[in-house]
Amino acid sequence: MNLPTVYLASGSPRRSELLLQMGVTFDILRLDVDETQYLNESPEDYVRRVAIAKAQAGWQRVKSGTKRPVIGADTSVIVEQTVLGKPKNEQQARSMLQRLSARQHQVLTAVAIVYDDHVLYRLSQSSVTFSTLTPAEITWYLSTGEGEDKAGSYAIQGLAAMFIQEIQGSYSGIMGLPIRETRELLMEIGQFCYE
Repeated sequence: MNLPTVYLASGSPRRSELLLQMGVTFDILRLDVDETQYLNESPEDYVRRVAIAKAQAGWQRVKSGTKRPVIGADTSVIVEQTVLGKPKNEQQARSMLQRLSARQHQVLTAVAIVYDDHVLYRLSQSSVTFSTLTPAEITWYLSTGEGEDKAGSYAIQGLAAMFIQEIQGSYSGIMGLPIRETRELLMEIGQFCYE
């Protein structure tokens, strides 16, 4: 089996864990990419654009060095076509969790790869249903700090798993890097094979 060595245009520990799970060797690129959603931009277009922008920014940084694929990804939590990004403060985080309580929402994760002249991407779409959250449960969860830098104010792989009633789709996609789609992209550019 031939496993690739790539750059990951993300400081997310979850994305690092998922690449390690795949057996992919990588170096992290910490980049400052504007993640502001454009006016009237659909959630799908938004996550795709940001994932590609991260991968392209990473490629520009390393273009004079060793040529390896650059992976970028972006994850958004969607409720009624509204993107719930990372909370700016506790009040916003509380509002997001109240909105997610006792309902289904979508999680979109786009993964993009830039390599030579190739700009490829895949979109993972999953659904997550929360149980009813009491005010005390929300206050407790906020006190843990776990959801502070997470889309939708929660981490499915952490304590928030206690609140999840049902998942449809890709668990790794909800975490932030859909493994199947990432492998497909690496195979498409000849960087992941079983021979």
